[in-house]
Amino acid sequence: MSNHAAAEARDAEDLAGFGYPQQLHRKLGSYASFAAGFSFVSILTTVFQLFFFGFSFGGAAFFWTWPIVFAGQLMVAFCFCELAARYPISGCIYQWSRRLSNPTVGWFAGWTMLIAQIVTVSAAAIALQVVMPTLWSGFQLVGSDPSLATSDGATNAVLLGVILITLTTIINAIGVSLMSRINVIGVTCELIGVVALVILLFTHAERGPSAVLHQTGAVPGGYFSAFIISSLMAAYVMVGFDSAGELSEETKDPRRTAPRAILRALTASGVGGALLLLAGILAAPSLTNGDLAAGGLPYVLTSSLGDTVGKLFLADVTIAICVCTLAIQTAATRMMFSMSRDRVLPGHGVLGKVSTVTGTPVLPAVVVGLLSAAILLVNVGEASLFTALTSVCIVMLYGAYLMVTVPMLVRRLRGEWTTQPGHFSLGAWGLPVNVIAVAYGALQMINLGWPRASVYDPAGGHWYLQYFSLLFVGGSLVIGLGAYALHRRELSAGTVQAAPTDLGVEVAGA
Repeated sequence: MSNHAAAEARDAEDLAGFGYPQQLHRKLGSYASFAAGFSFVSILTTVFQLFFFGFSFGGAAFFWTWPIVFAGQLMVAFCFCELAARYPISGCIYQWSRRLSNPTVGWFAGWTMLIAQIVTVSAAAIALQVVMPTLWSGFQLVGSDPSLATSDGATNAVLLGVILITLTTIINAIGVSLMSRINVIGVTCELIGVVALVILLFTHAERGPSAVLHQTGAVPGGYFSAFIISSLMAAYVMVGFDSAGELSEETKDPRRTAPRAILRALTASGVGGALLLLAGILAAPSLTNGDLAAGGLPYVLTSSLGDTVGKLFLADVTIAICVCTLAIQTAATRMMFSMSRDRVLPGHGVLGKVSTVTGTPVLPAVVVGLLSAAILLVNVGEASLFTALTSVCIVMLYGAYLMVTVPMLVRRLRGEWTTQPGHFSLGAWGLPVNVIAVAYGALQMINLGWPRASVYDPAGGHWYLQYFSLLFVGGSLVIGLGAYALHRRELSAGTVQAAPTDLGVEVAGA
């Protein structure tokens, strides 16, 4: 037996210890695993999309919200690294939560994460409207006004988004090999683009680094409130680094590869994003005339680097948006497949199947694509509602993360968490890191969900938008309760079996 075949056999045997046969194709190496996490975060996509938001509230000093959020998410990532080494299974948030707590908590963690991922696919796809019409007017297929706030812009955004989601659905249905190749190429282009852009912006700096020590450009009034609101920008961006764990069953030697990929994805995003924010603030022609708060980084690019160079980087941003959408849809597909394989989602009989030809859960990819495209249609009638919807999905992501880190902390406090030799471990640092991860996640979730009119209903006149985070999360839980009650009835009637439990050493080691 060759070394490659022997390694595949070991990975398959390892997965069988959790009660699952090897159905998905293991094609991902260390760089491809890193690319999956990095492309979900996609700093070129999200920083370009949201820079204006952070600056419009916090001014130049909003830069400091980035390292604060990065530090908090790094604590979460350290916890996830331990879990990725211990439970290398697709649908990681759901799988980790149910093994750390119980099937009910795990189900709601997976349900919450799945809804958030589906909405995030829509949010990523609609970002094409921010760059493509600027890149070339021919991309404005409907009307002439590219602004998302207008009917033309909103409709065109939906059209571009649906085209992109159709393509990413086809790629996901074909197989993980094609997805991985495209993702790796896209992430490489994004990394090169970030480095080149940071260097160019620094060479065109209009002011020194001391600019970020001042509140220049912030909204008038008390700065603490403006600062914590501006931190939402970083909180929106630095999520999804756990995607390397979502693809564990398609990763070679996932117990070693996935934890490293999670840390590398978040660290590269954190460092690259910080430099990008700083370079944008220093290179902006003005911090006080309102253009930076209105136009964000695209304005800095075209005004500081000129149309030709600026459009070259906007083309790179377009690539980043495409691979970001692809990565998020892939993660959502694996979550839907993992839960359906455990027979806990409605329609699990067909959603839990893997194509014997492509080694891919095809139907979950199609369902995620259709749902994401349908969500885009909201933007045509009410752009502010779509903005609120995409903001709330981040609240749900943080909620799903808490349904992992809290049970993990409970296990530690009860003395039920043991170190597994040879795997990633925090050792004596595990407890303080876990405490910080939980505290940070809880505070950030409150900050994200707080019903601020300035965030959720800036135009005014729509009370439901101000409280949309509470309404949407509550509605999702109500629907989830109905779906979970159906699952419990199936269990009681004996029409489905309970999800497999860990076998052997993993039970004792958990």
